Amino acid sequence: MPAHPKASALPPGWEHGAFMEIFVRGYQDSDGDGVGDLRGLIQRLDYLKDLGISGIWLMPITASADHDHGYATTDFRRIEPQYGSLRDFDELIRQAHRRGIGVIIDYVINHASHEHPLFQQALKDRRSPYRDWFVWQDPAPEGWDIWGKNPWTTATKASDGSSLGAYFGTFGPHMPDFNLRHPAVLDYHRSSLRFWLNRGLDGFRLDAVPHLIENNAVDWNDQPESRRLSRELQALIKQYPRRHVVCEATANPQQYASPEVCGSAFAFGLEAQMIKAARGEAAAVGEIARILSQAPSTMANVLANHDIFAGARVWDQMTGDEARYKLAAASYLLAPGTPFIYYGEEIGMAGVSQLPGDEPLRAPMSWTADISGFTSSATPYRPLSPNAASHNAAAQARDPGSLLNFYKAMIALRRQLPSIARGSFIQARAEAQVLSFQKRLGDELSLVLINYGEQAATLAVSGLPAGALLQQTYPKTAAQATLGSDAQGQALLRVPAQSVQVWRLDLSKKGRP
Repeated sequence: MPAHPKASALPPGWEHGAFMEIFVRGYQDSDGDGVGDLRGLIQRLDYLKDLGISGIWLMPITASADHDHGYATTDFRRIEPQYGSLRDFDELIRQAHRRGIGVIIDYVINHASHEHPLFQQALKDRRSPYRDWFVWQDPAPEGWDIWGKNPWTTATKASDGSSLGAYFGTFGPHMPDFNLRHPAVLDYHRSSLRFWLNRGLDGFRLDAVPHLIENNAVDWNDQPESRRLSRELQALIKQYPRRHVVCEATANPQQYASPEVCGSAFAFGLEAQMIKAARGEAAAVGEIARILSQAPSTMANVLANHDIFAGARVWDQMTGDEARYKLAAASYLLAPGTPFIYYGEEIGMAGVSQLPGDEPLRAPMSWTADISGFTSSATPYRPLSPNAASHNAAAQARDPGSLLNFYKAMIALRRQLPSIARGSFIQARAEAQVLSFQKRLGDELSLVLINYGEQAATLAVSGLPAGALLQQTYPKTAAQATLGSDAQGQALLRVPAQSVQVWRLDLSKKGRP
């Protein structure tokens, strides 16, 4: 698949806006089969535009063996049949771009499904040309332990009765790892990436990149070869103008976020501290300040996502406390980096209990109080969220104080103040239970204050130019206040309990604007 780079239809810097992570199966059903699809997603693009979303990350939409989460890929260039067709995908790109929204998709380079046709060929005959596309040893080596399990699976005998040895699967026997040292395998993946980019796709979320290469039972995680390969993939994708790459790297995410590796990566670990701070744990506020001070500006931030290791649904973690929920949301929506909202988080969707693994996190989107907002089917693929009657998009849109409208306000601040989305990071401070940080772009400086405590606090903000003026931008309902700094460049600001404040300073002006 040759490269056909074309200029993006999106404006420069689109990738600095807020993203929505969408599980297509769970978003909107357009044909009444109880499963969400691409046509359904197209129907909801106006909702995303109204929310202020600049980008969409789609969990795997390629054909898979699991027919659910999608990470057991059987065809890297075909749409999962229940989701629609390539024509539907092309229409999604067109319609999203018309609304100024970029689309990136999950790409699973590390492994395939054990049902992938090429792996099935490798299983038939030890002499198959596709055997070397996967990782084999005979006999299975000893001493390996990945997350408490042996990653090697002994295959049954080939059709001629000969032994096939054991194949390697980081994530289990149902998903064998590709041999990414094999040039033909890399060419296959390069061509598959170009296949989607040539259709106008805006980039990728690259799955599990620290696991691309394993050297031995000790040196299996985050190897130098994996970093080099991640960098190569980033370079290929960015041959196409204004494309975006973000990596899933649970190992050393700050390193993977650097331009020398992926260019962006999820800041795993930060989400847990933000949840703890919002729940009132004072020590977590200092941890947030420390992490923000060390993290590159290219980090991608979440509160939760589709994997249970990143935490339960935010509603469940906050036990339904909406005031503290809003503090957690503001923490990452305004922080340095790019926020990725998990679908339904913006309306307070709860997880579905008594389901195994990650399934509680992947229920149908609560558009209305009942299932009719998602599908016309009486039997959706999974039960609706248990709090859908109160926390659904229709009801939240009508309530000015809802979570949905709070998310809109925070995302609007990123659009209104370019320094928040794209500015350079100046400092982060934790004083008692108040977090403060500043960002600057040109002559605009933004100051964010979040008080996680149950008592109001007075904060001395220093380092401001003498005579400069601060203008309160959020909350909008508060009286607009312009504060001058003293000769030492210090301003005293009162921050109410459990509140968020955003201030703007125009460095080009002195005196009352």
